[in-house]
Amino acid sequence: MVEVSIYSRSNCHLCDVALEVLEQMQSEFSFTINKKLIDGNLELEEKYGESVPVILINNEPHDFFRVNPERFRSVMSKL
Repeated sequence: MVEVSIYSRSNCHLCDVALEVLEQMQSEFSFTINKKLIDGNLELEEKYGESVPVILINNEPHDFFRVNPERFRSVMSKL
């Protein structure tokens, strides 16, 4: 199964929107969503900082800040 990870922060509006888009895309594609908060994790805060939300597909970087549905569909259709 394809795993989509979303690195986010608490109280992050863009993160909430990205998660909503991903959840809607689950009606088209079979994948799990793994939400990871970077709050308080120094390593993740240093790596992703202000770039959240960060979306990875099978641990490969895909999008930052927003989910582009067309790009997401293109990648998912090839998996």
